[in-house]
Amino acid sequence: MADSAAFRRFPHNKSQFRAQFRSFSPSPRRFLLPLLWIIGLASVYIWQRNVIEGVLLFRRPPPRPIPRLRPVAFNLTDFGGVGDGYTVNTEAFERAVYAISKLGRIGGGQLNVQPGRWLTGPFNLTSHMTLFLAEGAVILGIQLKARLNDPLKLLNTNEQEPEDENLWPLMPPLPSYGSGREHPGPRYGSLIHGQNLSDIVITGHNGTIDGQGVTWWKKFRQKLLKHTRGPLVQIMWSEDIKISDITLRNSPFWTFHPYDCKNVVVTNVTVLAPVIEAPNTDGINPDSCENVRIEDCYISVGDDGVAIKSGWNQYGISYGKPSKNILIRNVVIRSMVSAGVSIGSEMSAGVSDVTVENVVVWSSRRGVRIKTSPGRGGYVRNISYRNLTLNDVRVGIVIKTDYGEHPDEGFNEKALPILANISFIGVYGQGVRVPVRINGSEEIPVRNVTFRDMSVGITYKKKHIFQCAFIQGKVIGSIFPTPCENLDLYDEQARLIRPSMSHNFTNIDYDF
Repeated sequence: MADSAAFRRFPHNKSQFRAQFRSFSPSPRRFLLPLLWIIGLASVYIWQRNVIEGVLLFRRPPPRPIPRLRPVAFNLTDFGGVGDGYTVNTEAFERAVYAISKLGRIGGGQLNVQPGRWLTGPFNLTSHMTLFLAEGAVILGIQLKARLNDPLKLLNTNEQEPEDENLWPLMPPLPSYGSGREHPGPRYGSLIHGQNLSDIVITGHNGTIDGQGVTWWKKFRQKLLKHTRGPLVQIMWSEDIKISDITLRNSPFWTFHPYDCKNVVVTNVTVLAPVIEAPNTDGINPDSCENVRIEDCYISVGDDGVAIKSGWNQYGISYGKPSKNILIRNVVIRSMVSAGVSIGSEMSAGVSDVTVENVVVWSSRRGVRIKTSPGRGGYVRNISYRNLTLNDVRVGIVIKTDYGEHPDEGFNEKALPILANISFIGVYGQGVRVPVRINGSEEIPVRNVTFRDMSVGITYKKKHIFQCAFIQGKVIGSIFPTPCENLDLYDEQARLIRPSMSHNFTNIDYDF
């Protein structure tokens, strides 16, 4: 009987069971609040554990420590520098450089520019100096005339005084130019300058030197400047220069201009300017320099990415300092208004022994270019281009012998440049309108040019895509597109197949 009674306590059919089960089953709302508490407590526990272990999600890593690269190191703040973007730090830089100038006998000194925005006017470097830009450090070229120490005044544009290029010192024309590049007479100095120095290093954790050049560009276009604009960084008559691991941007004029220097190394540097409406913002311009290496760089600017120079007409001939022994490799360049890598047009003391290899030029007007004219004199010889990639480039390879700009009327029209021993080995790409345009002349023929291993996709499958005039040289093996008839043809073993009978043939067409 006890078992039967126990059995009667349970429902005898499904409907009774479901009704009784519903009466005993707890509401889902009863579980919701405890569940949320459990989730919250677990989250707090995980968060506290991460805090203890120092691995918070989204936490910024600590800034990289600044290495000591000289026996003595200073911070700009040691000399009163303030990195708020408003305070003018010119005097702080000057005091720091002066202190380092006294340390040459023990190996020099290092100036650390810490994270911040350090507004400054032009200042000079000294020998045996390392300028180190920390991650997040920006050196800003001053743009306003005065009253930059008060940030509250900058909030009201009426309190800003007009931009004033007179904050930049005037310097004599470069002796190999005889004149300012844009105006006769003196030229503006650079933001960072050095003369007659040795052992100069500008490096960092990808800090930035920003010339804030937009005012200069506008005034140049409006013809409001009385003198030639100055570079962002210019080092003259110096040796053992190294620039690495920084960004250079928005130069008023040429970005980095080593002039009559030896042993210049530029590695892992980014050079930036707007690709349009930033006139003459060349990236790196070795000028009458010897032993130069430019590698592992990215350059996107408003003029030539790299331009090798050596003086202008009679002044360059008289100065007599050629550019030679230059290596440019592993560089990516964009130049929508000019060329990736140029030689000239100021090449009057000569340019020789240049290697350009593993270079990519993209979205540009020209790939590589040599430019000169009667009156330049000098020479361009022993130039080797290897493994070039040209993507979306209007004209790939250019040699132009009638560029025509002169400092004055005193040049000798019979001073004719010599162009010889130029090779293009391994040229590839796609989207190129005219792969080759070599425009020699009867006065300035182009001699001993070699093409080998070339395959460039073209955007216009028409005639005049491999343009030549007054050129002597050879093609080794098969190349695409079909070369001009000015060139001798050789097989892959460099055996002559067909000599050219028309080195002076002309098919230059600037409409393409």
